Amino acid sequence: MITVGGASLIIGALAFIAVFTYLAANFSYPDILEGTASEVLPRLRDGGTVMRSVWALYAVLPLLLIPGAVGAKSACPASRPRMTLALVFATLAAFSMCLGLMRWPSIHWVLAEAYADSGAEAAPALDALFSGLNIYLGNYIGEFLGETMLATFFLLSSASMLDEDQFPSWLGWSGINVSLLLIIGAFRNVTPTVQVIADLNNGLLPLWMIVMGSGMFWYAARDRPVVLTE
Repeated sequence: MITVGGASLIIGALAFIAVFTYLAANFSYPDILEGTASEVLPRLRDGGTVMRSVWALYAVLPLLLIPGAVGAKSACPASRPRMTLALVFATLAAFSMCLGLMRWPSIHWVLAEAYADSGAEAAPALDALFSGLNIYLGNYIGEFLGETMLATFFLLSSASMLDEDQFPSWLGWSGINVSLLLIIGAFRNVTPTVQVIADLNNGLLPLWMIVMGSGMFWYAARDRPVVLTE
């Protein structure tokens, strides 16, 4: 389970980088999130099935955090209560992020179709609905709640690694520092003063997932019994 968990974190991180890169190149992501319905919805619709499929893939990637958290719990037997709580936070983070991202291939896609077929009289209502969904599902459910829950999972897991002899201390302390930066960056929707940290976290998050997943592989390898043969 430790190996599966480590692999889930690494695969999730690499897939996140691939999807993020595609959306940045073809959808001006994440800057486009600040756009209005008249700017965003036509571009979403013009992306066609490929764009919708990429958003659908993006929306389910956070679910890989759950097996990752189960593996992390198995890797830290000295901190069972703390890691049980960490698993809860990881699950909440996964579903919060899924809920926030799933608006793009589902309700936003429907809004894009409606926007293309509607007249000028319907535009204000569609604009208001689009903005409201972005603020509620995107900014506060997917980003603020999801990212703070994720950062708490990393914080608890990293603290638990410090209690395990198999993990080097630098790994635990690195995770704690990354977690604190993620928590600070999650407040970008509350105050723009932390936007620089939030931008840094776009690269720091997948990097830490790869480092943590690799550390779990390293732990599993050390913990694996040696079979002697004649």
